Amino acid sequence: MKIFDQEFKGLSQNEVLKRIQDGKTHFVESKSTKTYQEIIINNIFTFFNFINIILFACIIFVGSYRNTLFISVVFFNTLTGIYQEIKAKKTLDKLSILTKQKIEVLRDNQLTKINVEEIVQDDFIILNTGMQIPVDCTLLEGHVEANESLLTGESDAILKVNGDSLLSGSFVTSGRAICKVTHVGKESYIHKLTAQAKEFDSKKSELSQALDQILKIISIILIPIAFLLFCKEFFIGHYQFSETVVSVVAAVLGMIPSGLVLLTTIALSLSIVRLAKKSTLVQNLFCIETLARVDTICLDKTGTLTEGKLKVDDVIC
Repeated sequence: MKIFDQEFKGLSQNEVLKRIQDGKTHFVESKSTKTYQEIIINNIFTFFNFINIILFACIIFVGSYRNTLFISVVFFNTLTGIYQEIKAKKTLDKLSILTKQKIEVLRDNQLTKINVEEIVQDDFIILNTGMQIPVDCTLLEGHVEANESLLTGESDAILKVNGDSLLSGSFVTSGRAICKVTHVGKESYIHKLTAQAKEFDSKKSELSQALDQILKIISIILIPIAFLLFCKEFFIGHYQFSETVVSVVAAVLGMIPSGLVLLTTIALSLSIVRLAKKSTLVQNLFCIETLARVDTICLDKTGTLTEGKLKVDDVIC
């Protein structure tokens, strides 16, 4: 098919199917964020929860249900962590810089409209004024002005002519052109940019590591102490088995810094609420500590991390 001054045929159906089989399509199943199962498991199976669940099981075993109130601290910590991470996951999963649209593609010498996800590598696509460029491509014929502010922060439109590269995520402010797709899916610029925003860092904060270390040291000390207390109460004091277990659990609970863990969770939760009012996304509770240790934020010359609202600072006549 003749478009502009050149003849273009486009990919054949067999070539398209071959690229689909090779995975060279623009469809990408995002797995950057943690799954719901991972979030729940990571928050439930903690060392603090492990200690408290063992003590809870001992109390249940002897039937002293009225003494199980301490487990509420575990529920509060666990549910707070799960809620915050799931909330962050939902927000990140919705993060998409590309808009849903139909794109004109040349295949078997015919123009047809397809979904963005159906584009394959080496496709010939038609770009028109007002469109968002869905994939990385090279301009073959025609000319367009591209606004790359969403990617680079630069608001000025850039003229693109034959042989120039066009980045996915930018907008065509004027012109018309036929382009050859160079990168799709995970290889495209826009996907790499979005993946970086969704990336989850699983490294523990210093505060989290310190709490775990305290609990591990205490647990090592508690095991022989709990054994000695049990022997004293049961064999020397001749208390009933149920009374002995309740007494030992009460003594052990007093040695576990549950209040420290609870207050830490409450403080971090309140900080997240305050940040949420400032439209700030927090991926997990201990991100607050990381933010507290930041003393320098580096921005580029365009100040991309802004509200986009201009304000007059001064008038010079």
